Amino acid sequence: MRPGALRRRLDHGDVGRMSNGNYMMTGLHGLDEPLLENRDYDGRHSEGKTPECIWVEGQWKEHLHWAALLFTNLIVQWAQWIANIVLGSVSFIARILPLPSNTQSGSNWKLLEPALNPLQEARLRSLQQRLGIPYDGSRLEHQEALKQLWKLAYPDRELPSLKSELWKDMGWQGPDPSTDFRGGGFISLENLIFFAKKYPQSFQRLLHKQDGNRSEWEYPFAVAGINISFMLVQMLDLQSGKPSSRTGRRFLELLAEDEMAFDDLYCVTFQMMDAQWLVKRASYMEFNEILKSTRTRLEHELSLESVSRVKDLPAYSLLKR
Repeated sequence: MRPGALRRRLDHGDVGRMSNGNYMMTGLHGLDEPLLENRDYDGRHSEGKTPECIWVEGQWKEHLHWAALLFTNLIVQWAQWIANIVLGSVSFIARILPLPSNTQSGSNWKLLEPALNPLQEARLRSLQQRLGIPYDGSRLEHQEALKQLWKLAYPDRELPSLKSELWKDMGWQGPDPSTDFRGGGFISLENLIFFAKKYPQSFQRLLHKQDGNRSEWEYPFAVAGINISFMLVQMLDLQSGKPSSRTGRRFLELLAEDEMAFDDLYCVTFQMMDAQWLVKRASYMEFNEILKSTRTRLEHELSLESVSRVKDLPAYSLLKR
C-alpha cells in the first residue's frame, strides 16, 4: 500500500460489499488506486505482474462489481413491480368478492351493496312499504282482511265477532287475534290470505293438520304463520336498505322474476316447516327448533344454481292448489 493511503473496512451495509479481509484503498489519487487488493480470485497475490496489468485487472474488477450491482438492483425493482401487481390484484378481488360477516346464520355472507335494476328497485320498495305497516285492529281495512281470512279458512262456518273464542280454532292464542300481530305486522295477515287463495288445498291441510302422524300438542296454525313471516324478513335481510346477505341477494333475483316472490316463498316455507315438523315428530315446545331447521333448509335451496324462480325450489313441489 502506498504512503498516505487510508485504509478502512467496509460496513456490511455499504453498496460496494467485499469479501472478509478486503479493504477499499483511498488517497489523493483515488483513480490510480485499485479498488480491491491485488488478489486473484483464488486468493493469491498478483506478484510479478506489471503495473499496467494490475491497473487493467483492477479496472475490469471494478466494472464487474458495478455490473453485478446494477443487475441486482434491476432484479429488486422487477420483484417490487411484480409484488405491486399482485397486491393490487388482491385488493381489487377483495373489493368484489363476498366477505364473511357475523350474521344470524353461519351460511350467510355479507356482500357489497347490490346494484339493482329499476324493476327490482320498484318491487323491493313496494315490499318494504308493506313491511312497514303494523296491524291496527282499529282500521276498517285491517278488520275486513281478518274477516276475509276466516271466510277462506272456514267457508261453511259463521263469521264470529272480532273478539271471540272461536278464533282459537284457527290457531290464535286468545279471543282477540289483533294481539298476536306484534312481530309480523299486517303483511303476515296478507301472507295467510295469499296462501289460502293461491294454494287452498295445502292451506286447508295445514290448518286442519291432515298430513302425517300429528303430535298431541300441535303448533297453532295462525301464530306459526306470523312467525314464518317474521323469520323470512330477517333471513332475507329486508329491513336494511338493500339486502346484502347472500340469501337476500338471491331473493332479489327471484323478485325480479315475480312481484309476489315473497308471498310465494312464504307458502313454500310454511309447507316446508310442516314437513320438518312431521319428520322430527315435534311437539309444541320444539317449534322454534323446527323453525330454525326450516330456515337452514330454505337457505340451502335458495343457494342452488338451478333456482331462478320460487317455483324452481325443490320444496315448491310440496304445495297443492
